[in-house]
Amino acid sequence: MHSQQPITIKTALLSVSDKRGIVELGRALQQHGIRILSTGGTAAALAAADIAVTPVSAVTGQAEIMDGRVKTLHPKIHGGLLARRDVDAAVMQAQGITGIDLLVVNLYPFTQTVATPGCSLDNAIEQIDVGGPAMLRAACKNHAWVTTLTDPDDYPSLLQTLPQAPPLAVRQRLAQQGFAMTTAYDAAISAYLQQQFAAAQPTAEESAMPAPSWPQHLQLNLRRSEPPLRYGENPHQQAALYVPAQASGKQGLVGARQWQGKTLSYNNWMDADAAWQTLQAISTCRPEQAGCVIVKHANPCGAALADDIGHAYQLAFQCDSTSAFGGVIAINRCISADFASALIQRQFAELLLAPDCDEHALAVLAEKPNLRVLTLADVSTAEAALPDLRRISGGYLVQQPDLATVARDAMQVVSQRQPDAQQWQDLLFAWQLVRQVKSNAVVYARDGHSLGIGAGQMSRIDSARIAVDKASQAGWDMQQAAMASEAFFPFRDSIDAAHAAGVRCVIQPGGSMRDQEVITAVDEHDMCMVFTGRRHFRH
Repeated sequence: MHSQQPITIKTALLSVSDKRGIVELGRALQQHGIRILSTGGTAAALAAADIAVTPVSAVTGQAEIMDGRVKTLHPKIHGGLLARRDVDAAVMQAQGITGIDLLVVNLYPFTQTVATPGCSLDNAIEQIDVGGPAMLRAACKNHAWVTTLTDPDDYPSLLQTLPQAPPLAVRQRLAQQGFAMTTAYDAAISAYLQQQFAAAQPTAEESAMPAPSWPQHLQLNLRRSEPPLRYGENPHQQAALYVPAQASGKQGLVGARQWQGKTLSYNNWMDADAAWQTLQAISTCRPEQAGCVIVKHANPCGAALADDIGHAYQLAFQCDSTSAFGGVIAINRCISADFASALIQRQFAELLLAPDCDEHALAVLAEKPNLRVLTLADVSTAEAALPDLRRISGGYLVQQPDLATVARDAMQVVSQRQPDAQQWQDLLFAWQLVRQVKSNAVVYARDGHSLGIGAGQMSRIDSARIAVDKASQAGWDMQQAAMASEAFFPFRDSIDAAHAAGVRCVIQPGGSMRDQEVITAVDEHDMCMVFTGRRHFRH
């Protein structure tokens, strides 16, 4: 092969949807005497700039047909892209095929089209590019002889080598980019059609056929959101942040605005997500109240609702002031100057999240330039569309996110004593909090704030004891507290420990073979207990 030898670009084919920089590129090609082939809107844009263009139809001898659906699918185009100049020269001469040395192409805006509100299936299908990907794959396959450009940001580097093609190493990189583009494009189409066809009403015959709950092949069409992260969970691990390629803009936590501080690390993103999700969960209990959550190592170490955000923060911090050091804080109110001042005087924090931040608060927070400050809106709509993924040896586990809720009316009081109004408030708050804690998880709460949180233990009784210990260290009185567990109690020991600490009401999923033993213990202690019927393991 002669791919290492300099290649002179003599013929280029330009056919782009994204026309940024195409006129400037076309003008540079013309100045170097390079013949330009083009189609449709691209040809019109070049001609309007007085750039000489040869229509593709003049090469193929075939006018566009089917409303432009067929124009480049022709042996003289694909032969020009696929021809190996040293092997296929005789065939090229016999067939009258001219080599195409440069392909500049990007594809119909399918993802932008389907992201438009009200986009119909017919409109989406018309934006499925056929000729573009076919040409792109051909040129990328033949990168030994052909240069492919898919990104307008790569045009300037080509201008520096004209009329010579870039070196082989550059053509290889551009070919890889081209295949990545077609892969992402096809994945976006597959995902969209899967969603559309799944939503269609099946016929009677189709309804009789079992349908899998998950597709046989799962495409994840992701693009890197920003430069790679500094490192992953540990300094020796590389990491990056990716978002759905079909999204019209950044959504959810990824779409947050950062006001100050260093870029977020892998662990910052994990903790920020845990904090914001937990804040949303507890805020559903009393939406009118101010809420604060403090997270450390992806687990909430304090959470509270109160009439004002300063009080909510104080209660959340007091729950575990030791763990709060270096934590991530999320609040559901605009950051005020008073709150900012109280925060930086009380503790060191890595990150502060809120719906908004006033300019006076920003001036106060600037005293701590390493404190990352982010503002963002509700993330629930973005969350619902994304599956949970986790790598295991040899594969990936995929599941729906745990967004399910249980209404109070669907919960079952299984004890002889009924919860009173205050106890119901405490139980529901504790339930929303415990489902955000790593399993095994136990939470004690009262009056809209956490008293003690036990997380991630191999046995539930250990989590219960840790939560009691945390409450004791914080100086909380445990009398009349509510206790929540995200999974059933396998034995009565946790109930006995809770009673000894002063707990009066319990909420848990139920479902253990020893449920009656646990219910008996609750009744013996004259406590009340609610079964939700839904487990919320979080490993």
